[in-house]
Amino acid sequence: MKHISHIGIAVSDLDAGIALYQKLGFTLEAIEEVPSQKVKVAFFPCGNTRLELLAPTSEDSPIAKFIEKRGEGIQHLAFAVDDLPASLTEMEEQGVQLIDKEPRPGAHGAQIAFLHPRSTGGVLIELCREKDGGH
Repeated sequence: MKHISHIGIAVSDLDAGIALYQKLGFTLEAIEEVPSQKVKVAFFPCGNTRLELLAPTSEDSPIAKFIEKRGEGIQHLAFAVDDLPASLTEMEEQGVQLIDKEPRPGAHGAQIAFLHPRSTGGVLIELCREKDGGH
């Protein structure tokens, strides 16, 4: 694991979330929709890390389900890796339960895969191969 790529924060209302984080002093970098995840994402850089506000675009999206169960707040931590398939193989060999056995497209052109919180101390962890190896 190279560094924390981003912290995913679930919000019900993206515009209200953006306004809050701007009030806190963060600068909005971009907004992107990820149709495969039924989510709209707002990015705020913070050093070598991003805060990613995740708002559902459908009632059946994973983020909508998360908010319904747990409310708004931190949804996942994402760690950058150099070789995502190799990292998934290594995690599985270590007995970590994978949600994704194969990488899939994520926001910002990254390839992503999730580890199940049952085997990561209750924290949803995303591994990502960032586009061009960085932000």
